[in-house]
Amino acid sequence: MCTDLLHPAGPQRAAATGRLRRALAVGAASVALLCCTVPPAAAAESPGQKIADALRRSPVHVDPSLTSAVDTEQQRELAARIRRTHLPIRVALVPLVEGDSWGGKPEQLAEVVHDRMGGGPAILITLGDQPDDISAREWPSDAHQAFHAAAAVFFQKDMKGAGPAKRVARAIDIIEAGNGDAVYERATADLGAPAPTRTTADGAGAKSAPGHGSPLVRLLSLIVGPVLLLAAVGLLLRRRSRLRDLSTPFALPRSVFAAARQADEAGLRDRAAEEVVRLGEEARTAQGAPAAVERALDAYAAAGTVLDRAGGVPDLAGVFALVAEGRAALSGAAAALPLCFFHPLHGPAVRRIPWRPLGRREQLRVAACETCLRAIRTRRAPEVLTDRQGNGPVPYFEVPAEESLWAATGYGSLLSGADDSLTGRVQRGDFTRTRD
Repeated sequence: MCTDLLHPAGPQRAAATGRLRRALAVGAASVALLCCTVPPAAAAESPGQKIADALRRSPVHVDPSLTSAVDTEQQRELAARIRRTHLPIRVALVPLVEGDSWGGKPEQLAEVVHDRMGGGPAILITLGDQPDDISAREWPSDAHQAFHAAAAVFFQKDMKGAGPAKRVARAIDIIEAGNGDAVYERATADLGAPAPTRTTADGAGAKSAPGHGSPLVRLLSLIVGPVLLLAAVGLLLRRRSRLRDLSTPFALPRSVFAAARQADEAGLRDRAAEEVVRLGEEARTAQGAPAAVERALDAYAAAGTVLDRAGGVPDLAGVFALVAEGRAALSGAAAALPLCFFHPLHGPAVRRIPWRPLGRREQLRVAACETCLRAIRTRRAPEVLTDRQGNGPVPYFEVPAEESLWAATGYGSLLSGADDSLTGRVQRGDFTRTRD
């Protein structure tokens, strides 16, 4: 009996052997797991945390892959230059590529590193999202005009071909001087200059004549021309504060605009209707100041008026602009910027810039989103919302102001002051007059 138990025969022996092997395997795996487990403190740090830790040791951090461009001696010189300024400047030079930890965006890298360093007053200089470009973020915004100080270097002629170390050094000097806005304006002043003359076959000078030729050429000149006349980016408004405002319960989520841009006109109308209904619900249940709630309800009513009589995408974009105005009232944002002047479906603007319409001498200040600002900085044409006029589409702001509320107001950018609003203009009949 005992022999039979210890030495099972046939299938019983095979089953027992299989169970023993499985038990040994589970035990071995458990031992391996216990041996390989590491405490959380020993886990690998995130890329942002590694950069933050490096910047605590030195104000300059250069990724090993870039040391051939910024060597050790140059790093020491930059660190010494920073210390002489007595400003909270940090330099983090790391490659930026699509799909990395910050999506290839310098502003995302800066936000992450600043957060990992604990926040507070800071200026962080990084590589830009274009070749030979650098970027700067500052907390609080505009304290030392750092954004324009770094942006100006890209356009300065004597910096053409300069390496990143010289570009960063120049940006540090401008930041220390505190005149980044003025330097940027000087560096970009020629962006609005007349087209250079070309020499004809007989040696006489002749200017190119954009706008002549095929209708396609004229259309392209209407769209691209205003962008080429942008003279300079204005004062950097408080981007961080603005982003914080956008995260409040009553802010219009950026995902709304991303979905709206991808929708056709019918889909855009449906999304606009959803946002109008949502604004009405938020206004009716809000616990804020009565005056703010009243402004939001007025914006809700005005948005409904525009939605009912919307004749196309420009009017539907106006619905979103009115909803944004109502939600700004509910959020209590003191000086909330309107939607992007160039294309309101890009979402809320982040700062105002000087802009001169094609063929005009006067200069306006319009609100632009980060995407359009980046395009303008790199001399690319931002996407512009078009409207139907005459034989084809034109930039909506080229429509006569008496025929379009949106051309007259730039979706909020061209209002005359604190007492002027899109809501007020709809209430007094400006929109219905242009529709009729």
